[in-house]
Amino acid sequence: MCRLSVASVFVYIWLVERSHCNSSFQDNMGELHTRFAVSLYQTLTETENNSNLIVSPMSVSLSLGLLQLGARGNTLAQLEEALGYNVNDVQVQQFLLHLQSDAGNTSQGAWLQQACALFIQSGVQLLTEFTQHAAAWANTSLVRANFSQPNHTRSQLERWGHYHSNDETWPLLAGSSSGDVSGSGEPQSEALWWGQQIQMALVNTVAFRGVWQKQFLFTNTQNLPFTLSDGSAIKVPMMYQATEVNFGQFRTASEQRYTVLELPYVERSLSLLLALPSDRKTPLSCLESQLTPRQVASWDTGLRRTKMDIFLPRFRMQNKFNLRSVLPTMGVSDAFNPTAADFTGISVEEGLYVSDAFHEARIEVTEDGTKAAAATAMVLLKRSRAPVFKADRPFLFLLRQINTGSVLFIGRVMNPADQAH
Repeated sequence: MCRLSVASVFVYIWLVERSHCNSSFQDNMGELHTRFAVSLYQTLTETENNSNLIVSPMSVSLSLGLLQLGARGNTLAQLEEALGYNVNDVQVQQFLLHLQSDAGNTSQGAWLQQACALFIQSGVQLLTEFTQHAAAWANTSLVRANFSQPNHTRSQLERWGHYHSNDETWPLLAGSSSGDVSGSGEPQSEALWWGQQIQMALVNTVAFRGVWQKQFLFTNTQNLPFTLSDGSAIKVPMMYQATEVNFGQFRTASEQRYTVLELPYVERSLSLLLALPSDRKTPLSCLESQLTPRQVASWDTGLRRTKMDIFLPRFRMQNKFNLRSVLPTMGVSDAFNPTAADFTGISVEEGLYVSDAFHEARIEVTEDGTKAAAATAMVLLKRSRAPVFKADRPFLFLLRQINTGSVLFIGRVMNPADQAH
């Protein structure tokens, strides 16, 4: 049995969604979501060097959507350009609400929870129209806070985070943002909730656990070599199974060949896509830099049912980013500028701007999602004549909703043994 445990926290924002839409509109929205996901991921890879990486584009985009509802002027225009759509459009809102409704469906084999809270400084008056829109979004709650009392506010954030993340521990909410949350090693001078000038903070959480439709067996896991980007090799627990999956071979714009494998979860509403350069000498960065929304979309039509031997390492990772240094690179700059930000659609208070935007994401892939013991049985596997997908070197992964194509999480595994936070 294999479970995936993922969680993400993003400070500042959330979304809107759609219930009845024609296929062309849904396809267009899916393309826009994928475009944002790829753009966000590629922006982060520019500063993350050769480390493991996990980010939730859905969490970030839905959060920016909530900001967009209260933004005006050029601030709104920048958010619309980054996302590719305006959430004030009724049709877009209906689509996003429908998307979120689908994401919120739980079953015995899959669990996905999303929630949002707007922590508001006591005395700040929000516009009725904005609070009504916020209340219509999934699991959005308004919480009065006093940011001049950091310990009390931190306690509020902790309690909310535990309640809305299935008791996951959120270091960001617990105060670790006073350390390194930039994702680039740069220390932060103060935690989000410090300071007299903070007027509001919006916290968004996304958490997922899933069970593979075809489960891996612990008895088939062996310690096998994994080649790192510098050419050295380490031994890691490598899961194995022989099964029929969706598999395809593709080429980048520069004719670099790579393969894609899809592993669905129970009930096939979500799946994990793995992309691996075909040539062992081709670095993953060649694939990352040339990844496009059109290529990701082509995977749906280019995958074929194939009987395969699959080798996939267990991996667990966590990333924290200060998006204040990331989003301006993607064109969202006014929102963080005290003199340029225009959020007059949120409150009558003047001078509102985004002081900080934090994002945290986690992932764990194992046979059954438990903290597996270090000792694993060594078994002799019978080799079939089926083709082999062996993720024994750096690879890319995407966790997507199958019906919409929306990317919930995207990341890469550079070193399965590196579990540093």
